Amino acid sequence: MTCALCETDGGTLVWRGDQLRLIRADEAGFPAFYRVVWNAHVAEFSDLSPAERTHCMDVVARVEQVLRTQLSPAKVNLAALGNMVPHLHWHVIARFAWDSHFPAPVWAPPQRARDAAQEAALAARLPALDAALRHALSNS
Repeated sequence: MTCALCETDGGTLVWRGDQLRLIRADEAGFPAFYRVVWNAHVAEFSDLSPAERTHCMDVVARVEQVLRTQLSPAKVNLAALGNMVPHLHWHVIARFAWDSHFPAPVWAPPQRARDAAQEAALAARLPALDAALRHALSNS
């Protein structure tokens, strides 16, 4: 069986370290949707050693902090599901009161129509956000 996260980056590559990488996912309606992806194929967080788990969560926390600092979202959602792609990855998603699904999860039915102007304004900020993320992760 093939694994999409072993064969490809899984999105727009923002940063790559020895053990994991950060990608920006192409998820319609959610411009600031990132994934921290473990580079080696493992299915579960508990497959990692204690030191690897610490490193992984440190990167997840750094990504969350940069999203909070740069975007001031209403909330940052963290999730590690892996039901569709059983390769360890953490979703780190900046959420806003204007997004079509808020306050429900991004995978739930929409609560309202998408706000194209808000999405476009946020998308315009992504190059600077990606640079801030690379800087925050440069020593990881």
